Amino acid sequence: MFKTKNMLFLLVLSAFILVLAACGGDDEAETSTGTDTTDSGSEKADFGDVKFLSILTGGTQGTYYPLGGTFADLITTETGVKTTAEVSQASAANMTALAAGDGEVAFVQTDIAYYATQGTLMFEGQKIDSVVALGALYPETVQLVTLADSGIKTFADLKGKKVSVGAPGSGTYANAEQLLEIHGLSIETDIQAQNLDFGESTDGIQSGQIDAAFITAGYPTGAVEALNATNGVHIIPVEADKAAELIEKYPYYAVDNIPAGTYGLEAEVPAVSVGAMLAVNKDLPEDLVYAMTKAIYDNTDKIGHAKGEFIKAETGLDGIGIDVHPGAQRYFDEVK
Repeated sequence: MFKTKNMLFLLVLSAFILVLAACGGDDEAETSTGTDTTDSGSEKADFGDVKFLSILTGGTQGTYYPLGGTFADLITTETGVKTTAEVSQASAANMTALAAGDGEVAFVQTDIAYYATQGTLMFEGQKIDSVVALGALYPETVQLVTLADSGIKTFADLKGKKVSVGAPGSGTYANAEQLLEIHGLSIETDIQAQNLDFGESTDGIQSGQIDAAFITAGYPTGAVEALNATNGVHIIPVEADKAAELIEKYPYYAVDNIPAGTYGLEAEVPAVSVGAMLAVNKDLPEDLVYAMTKAIYDNTDKIGHAKGEFIKAETGLDGIGIDVHPGAQRYFDEVK
């Protein structure tokens, strides 16, 4: 009997120990699973399961494309969301593409973003209300480029000439039209307008197929540098009185200049500029846009392009005339 009771006691004790071990194992498993979920990116669930981002830039020989590649790397590294830079037709086309869901982020001129959200000019009857701002970047200078030996020294000399006014759907086209207007010229009747991108424009100038080209981009622009490497270039100036007249009518422009030494220029050239900015689809998750904005503006020291010096958190909302995404606004509010 004694042995039976001892055996029964041992069996009960063993069962009790097994139950405790099982409970402890369950607790450990739950703790381990929770840790793994956090370590492997539970925060990414806050990104609405976004796994990929596409940044719409411009042509490969402009400023948007190389900067877009840098931004894509920063966002991928800092957020874990794979991001790539895509070649596109730039500003106006980028706004349309964002609205259509063909990209999530895009480089856009500030003036073009304003036109799109207001439904004016090239967006007449096609108002876009699904796109908002992430942040301002740098001045985009309107550069009117020709060869040093072309004989074209002023806007008046453009009359009757073959002039590239930018790719269809680009902000450059609007800039060309407005600058020509201020100088008393019509884009339809006074020049032979050509719709070319930056690379096509400089190739056309080099081959003699066109005489000059409008290029709106941060200087130094790759396409213009490449042209200057084989042929000396001349940038046609925008004189002070004409700049003032332009800004009075279109207040999103600013006085600018292209420094001596750029493209081998012997002297500073007066010019005008608009702003470059990043726009995003307003439906992107707030936490993701916050992380994207932080990835760019907290790491401007990693931007190798010359325009990187202009990209600063403290000026990230300057010149933006459209609504700002709540995620980006949260970041800029924090760094004030």
